[in-house]
Amino acid sequence: MEPTGPIIVALDFDSRRAAEAVVDRLGDECRFYKVGLELLTAAGPDLVRHLVAQGHEVFLDLKLFEIPNSVAGAVRAAGALGASMVTVHSMGGTGIMAAAVAAAREFPRLRVLALTVVTSMTGTDLADIGIGNSAEEQVLRLAGLSEKAGCHGVIASPQETAPLRGLLGPDPLIVTPGVTLPGESRAEHARPGTPRTAIDAGASHIVVGRSVTRAEDPVTALRRFRSDAGL
Repeated sequence: MEPTGPIIVALDFDSRRAAEAVVDRLGDECRFYKVGLELLTAAGPDLVRHLVAQGHEVFLDLKLFEIPNSVAGAVRAAGALGASMVTVHSMGGTGIMAAAVAAAREFPRLRVLALTVVTSMTGTDLADIGIGNSAEEQVLRLAGLSEKAGCHGVIASPQETAPLRGLLGPDPLIVTPGVTLPGESRAEHARPGTPRTAIDAGASHIVVGRSVTRAEDPVTALRRFRSDAGL
């Protein structure tokens, strides 16, 4: 079973109460939520269990970058919580990605996604750590490694979605953070794109955050993203 719903709302909060308040306000408008390191650390894994028990899909954004055995253990823990997606750093190489994929086989609903280049990074940032490729070149290189390791898809910015779809073909998931409405501030994202450009380029899912969760009316804000994406 593939995770459902192309829009994922990021619960980037420092407390369970704040996160649940947004989930309650969105109600049936959203089935898919991202839980990252901040919220997981603040609220603990029981929040993930609670969201799953309510019928929601959970993208557990752990960005795992550890020795293969530790990565495998974390993936199994994510699967036991009922998560639908979990992320592993592709820059860790095929060893940790393959370990994550092997661990996920125990959980048929769990998809392992390889984080390529975070959306806040530019070619200058890559050069700082000794990588001479452009952001797009590095994304495509890492996506190729993730495919060989058996990952179910990748995380990348909307700007790399079209070449990624060309490289990976129609089946792998391409999840795009850094999605903003036309004219909206791009915040910390160095490589943003609109919902429509991401979906039209081949993204399977788009991640939206503060524009929805901090909006006066989150439901209306989410509907704007859905409308722009043509969903």
